[in-house]
Amino acid sequence: MRPLQDIRILALEQYGAGPFGSLHLAHLGAEVIKIEDPAAGGDIGRYVPPYAAGEDSLFFETFNRDKRSICLDLRNPSGRKVFEALVGRADAVYSNLRGDVPARLRIRYQDLSHLNPTIVCCSLSGFGMTGPRQAEPGYDYVLQGYAGWMSLTGDPAGPPEKTGPSLVDYSGGFVAALSLLAGVHAARRDGRGMDCDVSLYDTAISLLTYPATWHLTAGYTPGRVRRSAHPSLVPFQAFPAKDGWLIIACPKEKFWHRLVGVLGRPGLAEDKRFATFEDRAAHRGELEDIMDAELARRTVREWLALLRDAAVPCAPVNDVQQALDEEHTLARDLVITTEHPRFGAVRQVSSPVRVGEPDPRHTRAPRLGEDTGDVLRTILGYDDTGLARLTREGAFGAPPDTAPE
Repeated sequence: MRPLQDIRILALEQYGAGPFGSLHLAHLGAEVIKIEDPAAGGDIGRYVPPYAAGEDSLFFETFNRDKRSICLDLRNPSGRKVFEALVGRADAVYSNLRGDVPARLRIRYQDLSHLNPTIVCCSLSGFGMTGPRQAEPGYDYVLQGYAGWMSLTGDPAGPPEKTGPSLVDYSGGFVAALSLLAGVHAARRDGRGMDCDVSLYDTAISLLTYPATWHLTAGYTPGRVRRSAHPSLVPFQAFPAKDGWLIIACPKEKFWHRLVGVLGRPGLAEDKRFATFEDRAAHRGELEDIMDAELARRTVREWLALLRDAAVPCAPVNDVQQALDEEHTLARDLVITTEHPRFGAVRQVSSPVRVGEPDPRHTRAPRLGEDTGDVLRTILGYDDTGLARLTREGAFGAPPDTAPE
């Protein structure tokens, strides 16, 4: 048994944040059934370029492996009836739609509890199901602007910048997965489900963490720091070496004392300008100039060897290929492969979530509606006649044209 093998989730999800959250639940064995809108062509992620063809894309593959897909029109009475029957046999309804949409689609706990008193209705939206921006669409870039992230990212002399990866989306997916699991646990304990009102906005604001505490409590004004440096711990940033950049981090005084030894400048540890964290922060520019001059003498590879030998936290500034080729990446089995009828072998990164022994088996993302028949047969007991009737009634999308030729 995989850790979440006894959990069934109906996922009305699309694009990045929602599918990213349920990806990790599926990775742990949850049965994630994507309910895709046939009128919209399913999850919009299926069509994200550049590596897209037909109803398949490598973007979609990234976020939807180990899941199942059914086409269902919730606006159609027959489609709604099928959905409600599935709710009666599920643990959670998971969505990432605009904050006002769950009420309109009737997928909140108050809409579904009569079908299943223990159902957990987890909504991940841009701004949540309450508040003045409830009905606004929310995307990672938008949220990074609202939440102040872009005022903290990049060089002080440059324009505002977002983080490279869409970290609000992905963090929101993790928060939604955590909320859903807590809800299912409580529902099984108490016999009553609930709503989980998760938002990307809340997630982004919460990730301001200690700079927000400093600001709210002590009037600190956060801002961008040169070379992606830590706001108060020095040195803790990117530095140029002879042939590239590396990261050197001294979050403890012992690392600073080791570093000056590696640099061949042990006297810096006794220099009153650099004796403590506070002193080094006050003289950050002077220390950068000294370190730049010393680090320019050797290559990144040479400095990393010396720093690692001295147990000073350090890293190269890798590009994506270098990161994926890192020996530690490979040793941790972080690159997996699935087979796809259009793309062949799809190599992608694994989930970092680990519970017990990892299961190396993974399935490709489902084709649009691929599992409709199997899900309705095995979970709801429909036969071929019943499926044909639902098709005629438009439960799976516009019924086929039956007019004579």
